[in-house]
Amino acid sequence: MTPAPRRGEILYRVGQLLQERKEQLSQLLTREMGKVIAEARGDVQEAIDMAFYMGGEGRRMLGYTAPVEMPNKFGMAVREPVGVCAIITPWNFPLAVPSWKIFPALVAGNTLVYKPSPETPILGIEFVKVFEDAGLPAGVINVITAPGIEVGQALVRHPKVKAISFTGSTKTGTTIAAEAGKLNKKVSLEMGGKNAITVLDDANFDLAVNAILWSAFGTTGQRCTACSRLIVQKGIAPKLKEALVERTLKLKLGDGLLPTTDVGPLINKVAQSKVHDYVGIGQKEGARLLVGGKIYSDYGKGFFYEPTLFDNVTPSMRIAQEEIFGPVLSIIEVGSLEEAVQVNNESAYGLSSSIFTENVSAAFTAMRDLASGIVYVNHGTTGAEIQFPFGGVRGTGNGHREAGQAALEVFTEWKSIYIDYSGRLQRAQIDTDSILGSTS
Repeated sequence: MTPAPRRGEILYRVGQLLQERKEQLSQLLTREMGKVIAEARGDVQEAIDMAFYMGGEGRRMLGYTAPVEMPNKFGMAVREPVGVCAIITPWNFPLAVPSWKIFPALVAGNTLVYKPSPETPILGIEFVKVFEDAGLPAGVINVITAPGIEVGQALVRHPKVKAISFTGSTKTGTTIAAEAGKLNKKVSLEMGGKNAITVLDDANFDLAVNAILWSAFGTTGQRCTACSRLIVQKGIAPKLKEALVERTLKLKLGDGLLPTTDVGPLINKVAQSKVHDYVGIGQKEGARLLVGGKIYSDYGKGFFYEPTLFDNVTPSMRIAQEEIFGPVLSIIEVGSLEEAVQVNNESAYGLSSSIFTENVSAAFTAMRDLASGIVYVNHGTTGAEIQFPFGGVRGTGNGHREAGQAALEVFTEWKSIYIDYSGRLQRAQIDTDSILGSTS
């Protein structure tokens, strides 16, 4: 097997090539999936960051030693690769999300089969070409571009696939987990979200407005960390809603390659129809449409939807509970921090939460009580960094995390090793009493 430091060096080379090709890949990313060019560059940059970070794990890949019970005996725990890993990724971050999975899988010593989304197959192919050009041996990474669920099922059920890392819908993820569980395979799931920003009366107003707009409408709301619920304390609510309506109406929809574009198209017609259906559901439930709520056809090509704000939303409404995955923000008013935390946590998902407050006590209370895998203070729900674990609780994930050192867990197995150099049989947990009482 290639030593881990050498594997890390290949990832460093991947990172360098991604840097050299950043603009080319960014332009392709915008053309293929639609996000605005600034966000596309951020997508590629995240893959660059992950390449260098995980490249460093090639010289770290930390196990540990610990004291053992018996004399003249040594113990340590080391990581070993799992084997063949299946990597199944979505279209909304077609370079960043695969990098979270592929880089730790490779530096840990695994081989893998990579299935990019059928919505972004070109980027999947171009990404793999970078590995080839960086000197990754043939056969270590294998890419399959195919629509439908049959390929995914085949990967999950194949006896040589030992671990599956999936990002996508909760419905598909739980199906994968059920199938893989029958075969005793490791599974890492990153699934849905219904993320919320809480704004208290003492919040930095302008900062909150900017962060809400970015979190709700960045990537056209097609992020697993996108803010789709805005929990607002009643004192600041009227002013905040007025500012959000004014700013939302100014957002420019159009071609993501144009620097003046704020919001690009949704990924396809199905997504557009889903968003529009949820807008209708919200209105039937009694929510008040403040702005948006329409299919945007002025631009021509592309599945555009107007950024949409709902008021008078209650926590139990479907638009406040179900993942829409589009530019729709539901505003829920509350009377206190305690009520805001309760509303935030009454969700089937638990990926990202945020609070805006200038009160340090309120901030620390929220950090403790918001039940999600990611918590932001005075920042929106988006913008995770690769050196920290990424993932959520409840319907968002199954306990594993991506990014950071935690990313290695699903792609490695622990092996505990004991070396007894005493020259005699020592019985752990049985002979310890005599050892403790010995004067020799």
